[in-house]
Amino acid sequence: MSGRSPSPPPPGPLPIRRLQEAVINRIAAGEIIHRPASALKELIENSLDARSTSIRVTIKDGGMKLLQIQDNGCGIRKDDLAILAERFTTSKLSTFSDLSHLTTYGFRGEALASMSHVAHLSVVTKTKADTCAWKACYEDGKLVPPKTGLTVDPKACAGNDGTTITVDDLFYNTPTRLSALRSSSEEYARILDVMTKYAIHNPRISFVCKKAGSSTPDLSTPSSSTTPQAIRLLYGHSIAKELIHAEVSSVSTNKKRRRPQDDEDEEMDVVSDDPESWSADAYFTNANFQAKKTALLLFINHRLVESTRIKRALEAVYSGILPKGACPFIYLSLQLDPRSVDVNVHPTKREVHFLNEDAIVERIADKLQEALASQSQSRTFEYQSATSSSSTPTEPKKAPVYSYHKVRTSTKDRTLDSMFPVVDSLRQVPASANDDGSPVPPIVWKIKEIKESECYLHSIATLREAVETGKHKHLMEILEKHTFVGIVDMNRCLSLLQHSTRLYLVNHGALAEELFYQLGLRQFGNFSKMRLDPPPPLQRLVELAVDAEEGIKQSRFTKAQIVDMIVNTVMSRREMLLEYFSLSITPDGMVESLPLLLRGYTPNLDKLPLFLMRLGPQIDWTEEMQCFEAFLRELAYFHVPGPVASDPASVDSDSHHNQEKSERWQIEHVIFPSMRRYFSPPKSLLDRDVVEVANLPDLYRVFERC
Repeated sequence: MSGRSPSPPPPGPLPIRRLQEAVINRIAAGEIIHRPASALKELIENSLDARSTSIRVTIKDGGMKLLQIQDNGCGIRKDDLAILAERFTTSKLSTFSDLSHLTTYGFRGEALASMSHVAHLSVVTKTKADTCAWKACYEDGKLVPPKTGLTVDPKACAGNDGTTITVDDLFYNTPTRLSALRSSSEEYARILDVMTKYAIHNPRISFVCKKAGSSTPDLSTPSSSTTPQAIRLLYGHSIAKELIHAEVSSVSTNKKRRRPQDDEDEEMDVVSDDPESWSADAYFTNANFQAKKTALLLFINHRLVESTRIKRALEAVYSGILPKGACPFIYLSLQLDPRSVDVNVHPTKREVHFLNEDAIVERIADKLQEALASQSQSRTFEYQSATSSSSTPTEPKKAPVYSYHKVRTSTKDRTLDSMFPVVDSLRQVPASANDDGSPVPPIVWKIKEIKESECYLHSIATLREAVETGKHKHLMEILEKHTFVGIVDMNRCLSLLQHSTRLYLVNHGALAEELFYQLGLRQFGNFSKMRLDPPPPLQRLVELAVDAEEGIKQSRFTKAQIVDMIVNTVMSRREMLLEYFSLSITPDGMVESLPLLLRGYTPNLDKLPLFLMRLGPQIDWTEEMQCFEAFLRELAYFHVPGPVASDPASVDSDSHHNQEKSERWQIEHVIFPSMRRYFSPPKSLLDRDVVEVANLPDLYRVFERC
C-alpha cells in the first residue's frame, strides 16, 4: 500500500466580475494619455478644432506638475461644461456614419475625460457671446468644487475669448505610470517636439511654449507665416537652405475642401469628388544635407501620425543618394478623401489606415526621386587645389578679388542682434541652431503684392507724381539692395544697413514714416480694414489725448470744449473718412475700423488717441489736396514704430519688453523688406536720416597703417 497522500482536486474556474467604474476609466485613460506630450497633443488638436490663431503653452517639471494651454478659439458654451469631461461626449459626431466624413482632429470625446481621471483638471472658457469667462474644475469626469464649501457649478471669472485648460499633477494617482516617465527635461523635449511639428504644419497660427516662471519662451513662432519660413525658424538654416518642394496628386482636381481652422484668406486643400482622389505636399532635403536619424513629419488630413511603411519607402529613395548611415529631413502632408480613411484604429489616433496605401506611397516616392534627380549638381564639396598647375590651360585666369572689395550680399548672414547674449524670443528655440552652433539667421518675411488703386482725383494724381519725380535714385538703390545689419537704438530709431562695401546709419522711424505715407497714397480709396473689437468710443479716445497735452492749459478753450470741437469735426466727415480711408466710425461715435497700410504690420494702438486728436487741428478740411496729404501724413505718423512718450514709472516692464520685441521683429522682417519694393525715397532723407558711417576700403587703409 502506497504512503502517498491523495493530490488535491484541480481548482475550479474563477468568477467573472464587473470592474469598478473608476478602474475602467483609469485603464482607458492609460490608453490615451501615455505621457505629458501625448496629453498636450490632444489639447493642441482641440485648440486647432476651435479655429484658434494663437496657442500658448506653459510647462512645469516636464508637464508632470503643470501643463497649461491657452488659445483664442471659439470657446465652450457654459451649458456644455457639465458634461465636458465625461467619456464619449463630443461635438464632432452624432452617428457612426459621421466617421466617414470626419474633418476634425478629435471625435471620440475621451481626451479631457482621460486627463480628469489621472490629473487635476480645470477649464476657463469664454465665447464671444458671453459677457464673462467661466471656470470649472473636474475630477474623474465630474464637476467638483474648486474649494471646500463651494458648489460644483461653473464660476464666473475674468478671461479672454477662447479656452485655457490647466492639467495639474499628471499621474498623481497612478504611481507606476509616473515612475516610468523619463526625466523632466526629456519630457519637456518631447513636448517641444510635438509643438514644433504642429507649428510647421500650421504656419499661419502662432505657437508659444515656455517653462513656468521663465520670461522668455523656448519656442515662439509668428502667425501668418509659410511652411518654409517655419522650417527655417524651428529646424535651422542648415536644413532650410537645402529644401526641395514637390507636389503630387492622383488626378486633376476641381473642388476645394477647407481645413477646420482655416480662415477666408488661407489656402485650401484640393480634392476631387472621387473618394479615391488624393494630393500630397512635401518639403525634403537634397543630397547636400545629412543627418544621423531620419526626421519625418507626416500629416495625413492634417493629423500628426506615424507610419513605418511610409518612412521606409521614403528612406529607400535616398539609399542611392546619401552615404551609408546618413538620413534626410522630410515634411509630408497627405490629403485624402475622408471616406477613404479610417482614423479609429489607434487610441491616440497615432496611426490611420487608408485605401490604396501602397499605390499612393509609391507615387509619392517616385515624385521625390524625380525631384532629387532633376537637380543638376551632386553634393557640394569645398576644396582647394594643392598647386596652381592643377588648372587646365584652357581655363581663363580670373582676376583676384581683394579682401577689401568682398561684399556680404546675403540676407541670411548674421545680424547685429545675434552677436549679443540676449536674442529675440523668436530665435530662442533649442532646435534652431546650425550644426556649428551658430545662431539661425532670421526668416525672410513674404510681403504680399500691394496694387496701386485706380483714382481719378486730380489731387491724388498730383501727389503720386510728386513722389515719383522726387525720388533719389542712389538712395533708392541703397534701400533696394541693402543687407539689414541690426537695430542700434530703438528709442532713437537708429538702425544699420549695408550696401556694397559701405555701412549706413539710418533713422528707420523717418524712413518708415515716408514709406507709410507712400503706401497710403498708393492704396487711396481701396484700403484693407483693421477691425477694432470691441470698438472704442471716439469721445473717450480724444479725451485721453487732450488730457496728455501740456499746451492745452494756455488755450482760451477748456478741455471739454476742445474735445467737443475735435469730435464734431471728425464726426461731420465720417462718410468721407470711410469712403476714402476705410476709417469707420458709427453714428454713435464708436471707432469700428482703421485703414491697414501693410499686411503683417500692426501699429502701436497706444498712439490711437493722439492720431484721432490730431485729425482736428492738424488738417485743413477746406482744401482737397492739402486735406488728403495731411491726413495721410498723420496716418503714416500713427504707423511709425516706437513707444508713446509717457512716464517711465507707469510703464509695465513686461508689457514694454514684449512690445519692443514685437516692434524689433516688424522693423527687420516687414518694414525694411517693404522698402525694397514700394519705397521711392526723397532726397531730403539724405540730409540727416541716412548717414554713411564706414567704408570697407577706407577701413583697410587705416589698418594697413597700424
